[in-house]
This record gives sequence, C-alpha cells and structure tokens, in this order.
Amino acid sequence: MAKKNGLDEYRVPFFDEDGKSKFSLAGVDPSAKPFSTGSKDSDRERLAEIGAALDAQQERLHAQRVQRVLLVLQGMDTSGKDGTIRAVFHEVDPLGLRIVPFKAPTLNELAHDFLWRVHSQAPAAGELTIFNRSHYEDVLVPYVLGTLSKDERDRRFGHIREFERMLADHGTTIIKCMLHISKDEQRERLQARIDDPTKHWKFDVSDLDARKLWDKYQAAYEDALAATSTEYAPWHVVPANSKTHRNVMIGELLLRSFESLKLEFPPAKESLKGVIVE
Repeated sequence: MAKKNGLDEYRVPFFDEDGKSKFSLAGVDPSAKPFSTGSKDSDRERLAEIGAALDAQQERLHAQRVQRVLLVLQGMDTSGKDGTIRAVFHEVDPLGLRIVPFKAPTLNELAHDFLWRVHSQAPAAGELTIFNRSHYEDVLVPYVLGTLSKDERDRRFGHIREFERMLADHGTTIIKCMLHISKDEQRERLQARIDDPTKHWKFDVSDLDARKLWDKYQAAYEDALAATSTEYAPWHVVPANSKTHRNVMIGELLLRSFESLKLEFPPAKESLKGVIVE
C-alpha cells in the first residue's frame, strides 16, 4: 500500500492475468473518513475549494478540446451516486459537463452487444462525462440474478478491459469509484426514503429485492473490481457511510487526476494581436 490515507491506499490492485490477486471489500471500512478535514462544516468548505479548482480545470479541458475525462460511479442502492454529482460538481460550469444515467437496458439495447449503448456515451474531446451507473451494471445484475453464466461474465470482463483500454489510448482519463456503504447504512437510508413523502419518488420496491441479495452483490462487486482495475482505468473504493467524506474523497481523486493532465488554455492567436474592437 502507498502512504497512509493516500488515494492509492483505496485503489484496487491492478488486474493480474494469472489470477493471483484477490480483492475483498471487507478490508475497507465503509465508515472510514481518511479524507475528512475534521467536521462536516470543514468538509463542505474543502469541497467548495475543490469545486472551484475543478471548474478551472474543466474550463481548460473544454477550451483545449483534445483530452477527455470519464468518471464512473458505481455502488449499491442509496450509496450516493446522485448526491455525489450534486455536491462535487456544484461549482462546475455545465458547459463541457455531461451526466449519463444508465437504467435497465431497453429491448433495442438488448438486441445489441452489451457495450453498444455505452460507447456512444463516452466523452467527446474536451468533455467531462459522468456515468451514473455504467457498463458494469450489464455484468453485475444479470450475474447475480443468474441469467449470465460465469464464463460469459468473465468474457465481458475481458471486453470491458479492452474497451476501456481503447478509450484510454484515445485520450480519455478514466476514474472509477465504487461507493462503499454498509448494509446497516443502506437500511437507514432506505427507511428514510419510505418515511419521508418527499423522497418516495426515489424509492422502488425492487430496491428491497436487491437488498435481499446483498451478500451476492458484494461478492460480485469484488470479482468485478479485481478483474477490471487496470493501470489505465483503476478502481478506487470510496468509504461512503459519511456523505460529506464521500464527496471530498471523490473530489480529491478527480482533482488530482485533472492536475496530472497539466491542462493549459490554447495558445493565443497571432491573428488577434493588436486587434481593437470598434
């Protein structure tokens, strides 16, 4: 592991072709707050700083129109994918920012290969795209429900690695976050949705069916993370029982990824030198 409380400490080991590496979610405490600044108020202050910095970075990305950034958010129901988007990108100019929610595939989408609907939503040059759920849903859900065999699942993992490699080879920086909450925390959040009439729209009875399969989903996530965490598209597990910590950690991860790109505004145009607008 890397330095204590560093992002690398929460990065899933890279995929091992020999299958020697094994990853366990049990080794990550969903209540941990390694990136907390001490209190919810100070976390929110830090998040505002991160938001302003992300806005500046995203403006350069959008102006440059060369590189691309893809943030993938995965997690169990109520883990906070929507809340993360609202909080982390509150300060970011919507120009050049696109959010793609992936629901259950339609009949037309099912008639194609499982990556067909995803590829067209990948970020364009100069764009920051956020996948709220993603192509991983088309492996995790059918496998847990028993409609996808282990052999086919493993083939899909291979297709995902190559798909993400292609995106990376064409200038896409890929950041994948698994929002990790405990079963007890999920129970409280689901109950809150049931008890508050203004949140009933967020609740679906199928959420309770998925909750009954909690252990199977945890095991499926472990396999997916271990099989698809690569140097060009690593997975990070984000302790997400604390919403403010979750937001700060994802913001820090994204900001560091942006800073590594060393983005600059396009060079000044010589043709505009000395031009005076009448």
